Formats: sequence, C-alpha cells, structure tokens
Amino acid sequence: MTEGSLHTSDAAARKLRKRYAAERRFRLYGACAIGLAMGALVLLLVTIAWRGVPAFFGHEVTIDVDLDAALIDPEGTGDPEVLGRADYSGLVKQALRAEFPDAQGRREKRRLYALISNGAAYALRDQVLADRTVVGTTFRVRVPLSADADIYFKGGVDAASAEGDRRLNDDQIRWLDRWAALGKVENRFARRFFVGGDSREPELAGIYGALVGSLWTLAVTLLLSFPLGVAAAVYLEEFAPTNRLTDFVEVNINNLAAVPSIVFGLLGLAVFLNFLELPRSAPLVGGMVLALMTLPTVIIASRSAIMAVPPSIREAALGVGASPLQVVSHHVLPLALPGILTGTIIGMARALGETAPLLMIGMVAFIVDVPEGPTSPATVLPVQIFLWADSPERAFVAKTSGAILVLLTFLVAMNLVAVVLRSRFERRW
Repeated sequence: MTEGSLHTSDAAARKLRKRYAAERRFRLYGACAIGLAMGALVLLLVTIAWRGVPAFFGHEVTIDVDLDAALIDPEGTGDPEVLGRADYSGLVKQALRAEFPDAQGRREKRRLYALISNGAAYALRDQVLADRTVVGTTFRVRVPLSADADIYFKGGVDAASAEGDRRLNDDQIRWLDRWAALGKVENRFARRFFVGGDSREPELAGIYGALVGSLWTLAVTLLLSFPLGVAAAVYLEEFAPTNRLTDFVEVNINNLAAVPSIVFGLLGLAVFLNFLELPRSAPLVGGMVLALMTLPTVIIASRSAIMAVPPSIREAALGVGASPLQVVSHHVLPLALPGILTGTIIGMARALGETAPLLMIGMVAFIVDVPEGPTSPATVLPVQIFLWADSPERAFVAKTSGAILVLLTFLVAMNLVAVVLRSRFERRW
C-alpha cells in the first residue's frame, strides 16, 4: 500500500472526522460554560434589581394637622428653638384621631399611630421651621408611612390571608384603603434613602452616612497605598540589586496578595487598636487596614507596568546624560502611569467591597450621624449592607438590595475608569 493511500483510507477519514467532532464539542462546551456564567450573572443582577428598586421609592400620606399656636409657640416669639421643641408627635396623633374617630380604645389608637412613620413628627417640624407663618393654621403635610404600610401598598401584604398571618390587621388595612381611595397616598422617590443616615426604622434608613464613611476610608487607603506601592515597585524594578533579600521580599509580596482579607483585619485589630490605641470604628483605621491589603496589588501592577517600558527608552535617556533617577522620573514613570493607575483603581475597587477586615476593627457599630472626618465614628457601605441583611425587619430586604445596587454601581464605574485609562493612554511597543 502506498503512502498516498494511507492518507485517503477509511481509517484516516474516520480519525479526521473524530478529531473535528472533538473540536466542535470542545467549542460547544466553552460556549455553554460562557452562556451559563452569563445567565447566572444576569439572574443575579435581575434578582437584586427586582428586590432593590422598591427601596428607591416610598409611600407618603397627606394629613391635615392643626398647628395650634398655643401648643407650638405659646408666647408668640417665633423663636426657632421654641418651635423646634414643640410636641409635633402629639399634633400628628391628634390629626390621625380626627381623621379616624372610630379608633377609640388604646389598642386601636396604637394601631392607627403605627401606620405613620416615627419620622412624621420630624418632617412636620422641619416644615414649620422652614415657614413659620403656618403656625396657627390647619397645615396640610405629607409624611412617610411606616414600613408595614409601605409594604402593603407595594403588594407585599395579602389582605385576603388570615389576620394572624400578617402584620397589619383588618382595621389598619381598612384605614389604608380609605386613604388610598381619597387619593392621599402617593408613591414618591425616596430621597431620604440617599441623603439620610442609618436608622432602626426601615422607612427612614439611608446610605448617606455609610457612603461618606466609604469615601473617607478609600481616601485614607489611596493616600497610603498609592505612594508606598509605586515607590516600592520603582525600587524593586529599577534600583534593587538581585540577591536573596530582594527575592525574599518579592516572594512575600506575591504571597500577601493571596492572603485572606480577614487576616489583615486581625493585624489591624492587634496593631492599630490594641497596641497603638487608635479610635475604633474610624475611617482612619479602616483605611490603614485596607491599605495593607491593597498594597501588594498596587506593587505588582506597578511593577508590571514599569517592566513593560522598553529598555531602549532607558538606554536612550542614559545616552544623553540623564541620571538613573531622571530616567525613572522623566521617562519610565510617565510611560508606565496608565498601567499603574489601572492597577490602583482595581485595588481600590476591591477595597471598596471588603467587609471582613472592617468587621474586625469595629466598623460594625450602629452609626446614625454622618462622619465629619477620618477620625469620626463611621461605617462603610458593605458593612451597612451586612447589618441590614441581618435585620429581622422585612422592609430591610429591599433596603439591602438597594444598597447592593449602589455599591455595584460604584464598583462598575471604578472598573470602567480603569478600562478607559488603559485603552486611552496605554502604549504598545
């Protein structure tokens, strides 16, 4: 049998078909894996969005409150301090009793009051302080409903179910339906979710305090990790001699990049809190811990960017009389800066989403006030999500998903900035 007949035999043809079939199956497996991953990602995002979008809206009711001047400003001075100390909660309750006179007993009145958020009194006070001429009149004010009432209007309560299986009884549902029939209930954009701090009441809880805490923490992280990481990368790549010590440092940098984040939290707890006695639950300590965690990532990304600069650039600069420091500062660093910034932004994005190390240093505390500086008590957005997810209140489910959407938005934005910087300023040699 000749050599040509071997290649055209039926056995060779079968082997060729088998090889092509195996290649098609491999491609199919890869496409299925990508499709499965994309499907899972889309399902996750859709689920979070489905649960989180209601957190951006809240129902409010309009009630008529008799702003009795004898109760609000007895002496008629118009002093803001006097107006601010008035019993606005009592005025709101009086308005509710006037609107539903059938609520006679103490239990019925408590159930009626429970339909209105505890923040209704503060909303009324703020409007009175903004316009003092309303004192002595019957003022129409729009106040937030309680979390249970808000869930009812969002379809989360089945009125046809047994009364013992729901948090709202038949009287409360009847009162809410009457408000809705009169057109007094509106579903409005929940501005307080973005401008308010944390609260025990779901309808009043906001992410602004946690968001400011995250910004302070990231600012401290960036100020510490960026200059130290770039300086370490420049020294290791451009000036450090090749010996056992530098090899030991490089191995440990690579190992630290893979250390679980909670280990850095334990280190911060032992050093920054117990030894240095820095303030607990402060963005300063949180930023220092996250800087330790981010530093290996910044160093590795910076070294890769510096290494990508062609040696001819260095040789040309040295040939015209530049010193080694001038070569690095005037030529190497400007060319490597896009890669350095990309690695830094990715490290900051990882730091923004970290929770475990911050839990170890006490940033899990319930903080209502917005932090005013890096040493003020604060929490961060991932920890806020952790706290809300652990809350037994059903309304915090939407708050948790809404906060996750905000966090994902920031993470995607930071990664998009990194991609844009790399694609726009990166040079290919």
